[in-house]
Amino acid sequence: MNEIIRNPQAGVSKGSLDPQDWSEFRALAHRMLDDAIDGIANVRARPVWRPIPDEVRAAIRTDVPHEATDLAEVYREFSEHVAPYATGNVHPGFMGWVHGGGTVVGMVAEMLAAGLNANLGGRDHMPIEVERQIVEWMRGLFGFPKGASGIFVTGTSMANLMAVLVARTSALGALARQHGLGNDGALLTAYASRAAHGCISHAMDIAGFGTDALRKIDVDAGHRIDVAALRAQIAVDRESGFRPFLVTASAGTVDIGAIDDLRAVAELCREEGIWFHVDGAFGALAIFSPELAPLLDGIALADSIALDFHKWGQVPYDAGFLLVRDGERHRQAFAQPAAYLSREARGLAAGSVWPCDLGPDLSRGFRALKTWFTLKTFGIDRLGMVIARSCALARYLETRVLAEPRLELLAPVNLNIVCFRYRAGDAVNREIVADIQESGIAAPSGTTLDGRFAIRAAIVNHRTAETDIDALVSAVLEFGVKRSDGLIEMEAPPLATQ
Repeated sequence: MNEIIRNPQAGVSKGSLDPQDWSEFRALAHRMLDDAIDGIANVRARPVWRPIPDEVRAAIRTDVPHEATDLAEVYREFSEHVAPYATGNVHPGFMGWVHGGGTVVGMVAEMLAAGLNANLGGRDHMPIEVERQIVEWMRGLFGFPKGASGIFVTGTSMANLMAVLVARTSALGALARQHGLGNDGALLTAYASRAAHGCISHAMDIAGFGTDALRKIDVDAGHRIDVAALRAQIAVDRESGFRPFLVTASAGTVDIGAIDDLRAVAELCREEGIWFHVDGAFGALAIFSPELAPLLDGIALADSIALDFHKWGQVPYDAGFLLVRDGERHRQAFAQPAAYLSREARGLAAGSVWPCDLGPDLSRGFRALKTWFTLKTFGIDRLGMVIARSCALARYLETRVLAEPRLELLAPVNLNIVCFRYRAGDAVNREIVADIQESGIAAPSGTTLDGRFAIRAAIVNHRTAETDIDALVSAVLEFGVKRSDGLIEMEAPPLATQ
């Protein structure tokens, strides 16, 4: 053993997958990194998105590779068949969905994390301490007490599901994990606005309640949950013998970025003894901006908050996060006794609480590192300025829409999302969205508001500037004229709404 420590090559396995020629690999790896950096540095030189040719799809549909292929050849295939046809959210013209643009800092941090190949399910090593540090930072920023817990997950869809499970265990007790929902669980009801993300309903399904157990509450003119209607529905359910146990408020709704009255919802939940959860997928990170943070008034009263660093935080995908006020309740919902997970007083198996006590995953990647690099390198203040800037760009787009008679604003601009349309029918506007996407000029998306199709621009990328907004507006007008005048034939089927 001492010989291996003194001379690492003494313990090299003949079956190792390491390169036979480290110098050759190093040269190719440097080229890959340079190409990746160049791709981001010169991102404006390429289309936002491009349709995938049939021959490109066919090129990667091969039989399972039994024999080895030279790494340079694999990289060539990636460069030709994968990289040019990505989603496009690195590009400043991507405004379709709430996708962050990522950074080169986060990219190299992901590379470093892959080099460590750490499993953050548990045990005593520094990668877990990095994650715990970010939990502490978020606890402080959101005004949660000591003893609050947090964990990185794939995204807010998973974080929202986990919040439902924590609230379920809190309502039914830890024995529900052994015996199931039972009769008491069948009476539990949850609440969210009609504008809430569909993953809330999906979480109720996966958690065993069924989607009917989620009461969808009407919204006001600003697309915020109607608190009076929420109170009335809770009263009706109690009178009918149900047990309200969870309210999910939105901090940035999916369609227009509305923020519910978090303080009013929090006060209602405290009166009723109901778990108060905030789906803050992107909007919660407005806490980074002194200008926008007041919009989140009341979020410090939440029992749990779900958010994504890979959206407004600009961390490369994926980096979702769940913060829970009561760390012990969080642990009770997921911790499991198992001999292979036993904790020791010393050695690698020391330490507690392990991340696997706070979620369903035993195998977990080092998502925290790229987040740590991003927060440390840029600082909360600069990230907050980027977030505020995206909202300012949304207001700029709003002014462009309001100043153009051929365009129509369909919803108030709350944060960074603008919903508008060309003054024509739904079919024309659907085609405009697809035309713009296929042109490579920009990538808006579509949604439906009050029964009308809307062109939806979600401005998240830190690279986006006024010129990109102008390009989007010009493209909408250009394709709108062509579609309305019949210069471009309608295509079927139309672009599906989200």
